[in-house]
Amino acid sequence: MFTGLLTALVTPFSSDASLLDEKALEVLIDFQLTGGVSGLVILGTTGEAPTISYHEKKLLIQSVVSNVAGRTKIVVGTGTNCTKTSIRLSQEAQSLGADGLLVVCPYYNKPTQQGLYEHFTTIAQSVDIPIILYNVPGRTGVNLETETVIRLSRHPNIRSVKEASGNINQIRYLCEYFKDNPEFTVLSGDDGITDQVIRMGGDGVISVVSNILPAEMSQWVEALRSSHQTEASRLRKILEPYFTACFVQTNPIPIKTMLSAKGLCKDTFRLPLTPMTPLDKQQLLQSVS
Repeated sequence: MFTGLLTALVTPFSSDASLLDEKALEVLIDFQLTGGVSGLVILGTTGEAPTISYHEKKLLIQSVVSNVAGRTKIVVGTGTNCTKTSIRLSQEAQSLGADGLLVVCPYYNKPTQQGLYEHFTTIAQSVDIPIILYNVPGRTGVNLETETVIRLSRHPNIRSVKEASGNINQIRYLCEYFKDNPEFTVLSGDDGITDQVIRMGGDGVISVVSNILPAEMSQWVEALRSSHQTEASRLRKILEPYFTACFVQTNPIPIKTMLSAKGLCKDTFRLPLTPMTPLDKQQLLQSVS
């Protein structure tokens, strides 16, 4: 289920960021589906999930499920640093029609590996849909070790890991370990190393860049998975500026700024994130023009 290109979708807000912009959300979803993505991941880091209330999360999930109407897979970010809260969100997402869940390592409280194992296992036991583990130590302060991923993969509801540790050796080990296990996939959590991950045996990417270039990212991932190296190299040259541009400031500030420039949503954020200065915005847009 979790292979190919999944877009970590931004959450569009109204001009003052007080409300969800459901019209823009519909436009963004249609743009993604036209681009041929394998799935949408909502309420993740790129979706500014920590600033969205429980009621708004329900509204957003309902809106995405309604707009997608079965045309692609929907994965909902439900992980928090409280196991009980994560269970509640996960069960709600399942009841509203999510196809899968993205569950991040608990942030700030920095649990042990045993704590991580019990956290993820307890959540997995509370639902009947598959889970993607999300390892991003740069944001959570804790690394999900390979041994813990392997232990967790034995649970029937834990089916993938999004690897954003930046540790190539760790990712390589996971790719090699699971290469003969079609029931568990390894996904890149970093656009710029997607080609490395797939060549090591990985299965795809949860992408930020595909918000702005869904068709090109979809074609690139397909070329990589099909070992069409000439086409993959051609597309990499097109995508390369975006791999840098999307992270010149904290994600999702740059990608939302680029989407706004294309008229797909407003470049509004909820504090503590703030819009780019006019000069930074100009430099960003020039870097991908």
